[in-house]
Amino acid sequence: MNHTVHIAIQIVPITDKPHYAIIDKAIEVIDRSGVSYKVGAMETVMQGDYDTLMRVAKEAQQACLEAGADEVAVTLKVHARKHGNVSWDEKGIDRGR
Repeated sequence: MNHTVHIAIQIVPITDKPHYAIIDKAIEVIDRSGVSYKVGAMETVMQGDYDTLMRVAKEAQQACLEAGADEVAVTLKVHARKHGNVSWDEKGIDRGR
């Protein structure tokens, strides 16, 4: 799949430690990756090619485990097209980064 897709990721750390600091580590991974993304109240949506975004999602999950989560529950949603790209503009989304 070489088209641009959107992947939404929600990572829920399972731990006794404060959750937001752990989630911030996932967002740092996404930010450093250079992909276009938008942080929402319940999930972060990334835009790019499928393989790159899946790699970033895996790295974000690992960052949460390394930051102290005993476990993580990860939800991914993918918006892809058979022909053509998915874009922020068509959805009327202020693309964030």
